[in-house]
Amino acid sequence: MFLEVHDIEKSYNKEAIVSELNINLEKHKTLSILGRSGCGKTTMLKMIAGLTPIDQGVIKLDGVRVDEIEASKRNIVYLYQEDLLFPHLSVFENIAFGLRIKKIKDHIVDDRVIEMIENLELQGHGSKMPHQISGGQRQRVAFGRAIITNPALLLLDEPFGSLDAGTRKNMQTLFLRLAKTFNITSLFVTHDLKEAILMGDEIAYMDKGKLKIYKDRSSFINDPETGVLAETEFWKQLKTEQF
Repeated sequence: MFLEVHDIEKSYNKEAIVSELNINLEKHKTLSILGRSGCGKTTMLKMIAGLTPIDQGVIKLDGVRVDEIEASKRNIVYLYQEDLLFPHLSVFENIAFGLRIKKIKDHIVDDRVIEMIENLELQGHGSKMPHQISGGQRQRVAFGRAIITNPALLLLDEPFGSLDAGTRKNMQTLFLRLAKTFNITSLFVTHDLKEAILMGDEIAYMDKGKLKIYKDRSSFINDPETGVLAETEFWKQLKTEQF
């Protein structure tokens, strides 16, 4: 397995936030994780990213233990709901930022950023500043900036939560395409039931700090805890009602 998380625990003031956390994820796969607010999803991602220390457990990436390595050396990118673009940099330079930090040669940076802009369908926006583009376009830029450095693991924390329904759908389609194009390995956290089903090669449900990973979509759908059956029943009932 590429990502291995074994028996991770985290508590605050003796209250368990994450307990018995275990994940085994193959390379180039996405695990989507459904969970309500406060269930421990963000704490889980921050521990894997190295932004929050673990109380106990082991995190391995491509066979190498990383839980004792500082966040900047894990080759993991954590993408928030907010795009967090640099307001003083253009779209082009926001995407190029990670490559500049690595001191990649200018002509290579230019080629890779131009290619990324095309993949993000942002042609003609490279010279614009973040305040000159839409929310959905800014999120695309954030994706480009995260992916272009070729991280080993991408952690997505409700990445489309602030977008309207139409833009969110477009971003879901874009992510699925980029995941395939750039061979992304990722954890995709969401509170949206439909999004959880759509985005993952595998699906998990988190509740009260515990993560349950399902062997297939059918198992996820048929588990009453996930809420799929209740939502399906709601729409069936609505369809039969007379207005």
